Amino acid sequence: MHSPENKKIIIVGATSGIGKEMALQYAAKGCIVGITGRREELLNELKQKFSSLIFTQCFDVRDDENILRLQQLISTMNGVDIFIYNAGYGEPSKTLNPEIEKCIYETNVKGFVDLTSFMFNFFIQQGYGQIAATSSIASIRGLSLAPGYSASKAFMSTYMEGLHMKAKKLKEKIYITDIQPGFVKTKEVQHTQFWVASPEKAARQIIAAIDAKKWRVYITKRWWLIAQLIKYAPSSLYHRYA
Repeated sequence: MHSPENKKIIIVGATSGIGKEMALQYAAKGCIVGITGRREELLNELKQKFSSLIFTQCFDVRDDENILRLQQLISTMNGVDIFIYNAGYGEPSKTLNPEIEKCIYETNVKGFVDLTSFMFNFFIQQGYGQIAATSSIASIRGLSLAPGYSASKAFMSTYMEGLHMKAKKLKEKIYITDIQPGFVKTKEVQHTQFWVASPEKAARQIIAAIDAKKWRVYITKRWWLIAQLIKYAPSSLYHRYA
């Protein structure tokens, strides 16, 4: 791999929140950063901050040409060392709205598998690389208000664990990092909620975990405790409140 100062990183889903902040922090370190998203104007705003280090490719992960667009970005950057899948969608579905469920599946499952499986095989051919993906604490158990979201995040985390084991068994220099954030402050998540982290803090901890090649990390670190409580809570109790 390249030195930390000039690693090449691609972040899928970088127009806002954690993805945007990771792009800024990586570029500030001198890394070459490829960013993707559906809103070209937001990608261009980000590129203006580090014009010589940030490269953009506008596409929707749900599209049939998502792999082609990713290949074009890799070509423009002349390679990649770290791939981060940060695209995600989720909102409460009180009446199990089919459109919400479909969008969750296409973004968090189909788009994720399309691009992540492509990158795993790309790194196999390259001989090294690292894949990170933003899952969620919601991956641990089902949620009544967002069953599709919790299921899709469980899929992501389980898939990443499988890739982690596959790379180990193949004895390849490919590292997998499953990222499980709790609440991160966005337009949807307000500061009054429990243990909300700023995107800046979340991105900083994620980058540190990727640098350390951890295979799973909770963001922020205190959410490890909540993860254990959720995991081992009796169903009679969990089903009453979740």
